[in-house]
Amino acid sequence: MRFVSSVTLGLMLALGGASVVASTPALAQKNKKDAGGDQAPKLKLSKDFIPAIAKASDLVGKKDVEGAKAALAEALPLATTNDDKYQYHAIALNLSIAANDAALQTASLRGMLDTGLVPQAQQGQFNTVVANSALTAKDYDTAIAYAEKAQALGYRPDQVSPLLAQAIWGKAGNDKAQIARGLDIFKQGIDAMKAKGEAVPAQWYQVGVSKAAAADVPQLKDWADMAYDASPTGENLRTVLRVFQRSNPNISNRENLDLLRLMNVSGGLAVKADYLEYAEMAFKGGLFGETKTAIDAGRAKGVLTASDGADFYSVANQRMAADKGSLASSAADAAKAANSKVASATADAYMGYGEYSKAIPLFETALQKTGVDAAEVNTRLGIAKALSGDTAGARSALSKVTGGARGGIAQFWLKWLDKKNAAQPAG
Repeated sequence: MRFVSSVTLGLMLALGGASVVASTPALAQKNKKDAGGDQAPKLKLSKDFIPAIAKASDLVGKKDVEGAKAALAEALPLATTNDDKYQYHAIALNLSIAANDAALQTASLRGMLDTGLVPQAQQGQFNTVVANSALTAKDYDTAIAYAEKAQALGYRPDQVSPLLAQAIWGKAGNDKAQIARGLDIFKQGIDAMKAKGEAVPAQWYQVGVSKAAAADVPQLKDWADMAYDASPTGENLRTVLRVFQRSNPNISNRENLDLLRLMNVSGGLAVKADYLEYAEMAFKGGLFGETKTAIDAGRAKGVLTASDGADFYSVANQRMAADKGSLASSAADAAKAANSKVASATADAYMGYGEYSKAIPLFETALQKTGVDAAEVNTRLGIAKALSGDTAGARSALSKVTGGARGGIAQFWLKWLDKKNAAQPAG
């Protein structure tokens, strides 16, 4: 994708804005009017060149494209000095605008820049247009060279940085260092837009995520976070959570389940592996209702076939009735037990069946018992309250979970609650 459209020079140049105050009175009068004052350099043109370029300029002004092209062809061999060449390319630039000729525009700008006479105020824009044109042509070396010149001039980092980043990526191939460099430059453009109070297209963050993921560079986490902040969709949260999993390869199955629960509730489960991983983690936790629910959801979405996860599904179906039938007595036992295990296990089972009103008090009971894994129980208490609609209670429980993988998981749930709440209209 492209981030920088061709820079429109027509308004700035106004069919002559790049022209100069020349030494011939007739031409000087026209150019002074077109150039808008003394911004353009004052040139001393060669005697033989003046009438030829004046003719071309007049034809451009009359929008006689073919006539102007012929006149420029006649003037070109007469442009013997640097001043002549600047003027020649300036008139050719005006012709490119009249003719809507991008190739001629780029060649003219390069010719003007090569003379070293382009006014300081226009150099950044001219270099940017040339870089953009070169990028379109996949001439990455040229694009990088001119974009770096524009960057050095401090011109519009919101335009130049994304353009330069794309050129670097185009040339980089699989070079991780260059891809990372491009990402850093790309972010400079985003930061410049934010500093100006401009909205950054959410798609830009997706591009950053895609580039960082493909190259597996350290910036992936930052880009995933930025993408989710810019557009808190389930898809973007899925990326954030997958990055967390990769960064924490030793998280337990139970911790992973709570991460996948968030992926599920946010709408982030997308591919076969997502649903099967969720079902497997629930199954390993003895949560037969949640196992069945995960596979049913994948099948309903058309992601899973009847054979996908069939072993888990079959066992879960066989055990659900007996499992659910035992929960009431387990809940009664939980109140009597000194240890937290019965209460927390029963609460887990109820939550797996979506019975949050029964799970919540059992999680709270578990917290009062000995041997409790407070981080896990508070995480799951917070999840149950979040899914039951008790946002304040969910925040209170989740906020008590700090440190380690569980602390990170709790923070993801809290962030999701914040994003969800912000997206809802005020009542």
